[in-house]
Amino acid sequence: MPAYIYANVDVTDTETYETYRQQVPALIAAHGGRYLVRGGAVTVLEGDGVPHRQVILEFPDMAHLQAFYHSPEYQRLVAIRQRASTGTLFAIEGF
Repeated sequence: MPAYIYANVDVTDTETYETYRQQVPALIAAHGGRYLVRGGAVTVLEGDGVPHRQVILEFPDMAHLQAFYHSPEYQRLVAIRQRASTGTLFAIEGF
């Protein structure tokens, strides 16, 4: 069953965030993941949520997603992302 990471990220330091953005795609691919959404225009259809940078990643299953997220290589990038942005990430099981 596929699993997804959904992120709503407010970039506060574009230069530092660019370091993260350049390094993370290869790591995502190495864990079997792929981008479904990476930035782009957002329109709020309902509610009062504030969309920032939207990212949706797909992995073959939750085990691959968790291996990616908890890998030492990604945790190093998480520290960079967190210095350069605020936001929320969700791990979602699909079907």
